[in-house]
Amino acid sequence: MAYRIAICDDSKADADFVQDIINHWAQERQVTVDTKVFPSAESFLFHYEEDKSYDVLLLDIEMGAMDGVTMAKKVRRDNETVQIVFITGYSEYIAEGYEVAALHYLVKPVNAEKLHVVLDKALEKQMQNERCLNLMLSGEMVRIPFYQIGYLEVQKNYVTVHGKEDYTVKRTLKEFEEELDESFCRVGRGMILNLKHIRRVTRSEVYLADGAVLPLPRGCYEQLNRAIIKYT
Repeated sequence: MAYRIAICDDSKADADFVQDIINHWAQERQVTVDTKVFPSAESFLFHYEEDKSYDVLLLDIEMGAMDGVTMAKKVRRDNETVQIVFITGYSEYIAEGYEVAALHYLVKPVNAEKLHVVLDKALEKQMQNERCLNLMLSGEMVRIPFYQIGYLEVQKNYVTVHGKEDYTVKRTLKEFEEELDESFCRVGRGMILNLKHIRRVTRSEVYLADGAVLPLPRGCYEQLNRAIIKYT
């Protein structure tokens, strides 16, 4: 299956240069890539309406009528998983992309080695995003991507998986713990947290990205902080 990359840059020379680096990376990693170049944010968004199956967007920030950050915000409204990399000639723009969870920033002229590292990271994230938790609910299989899960909690003999929706099943937390990966951490007897969703930890509470505030069991503060440090 091809790894799909879009380059959006109003400078053809810069776009061709980046595409050459991507092709060399693909050859070295033995990865199949499908790369498309767009000369403006508007041309990409027009195409994107019909085809949203991109894995990585390499966006120039300074373009014509619409800049790369504005374009990225439009894409992020309905796409949480595409990896966004900004390319800019000016370092002062680096703070512009926090709202769209940019994977990285590259300053022109793009360094091939640095872009290779960024593409490696993007490929790894894509593989992680494809992992799912499978639940049997009312006789049908429901697949929940790991990245959507904020936390799991025990309620008597049931476990509730909190994601975009909440799903409650009669299973043990231990069974879920064995299925999840290193981005999850069990705290106490009754909860498993997704480390990616944690924004702040105190000795008594955990604050998640969606605004949820969860009680942290006594004695778990150091363990959770170690897990966060190790994972990041």
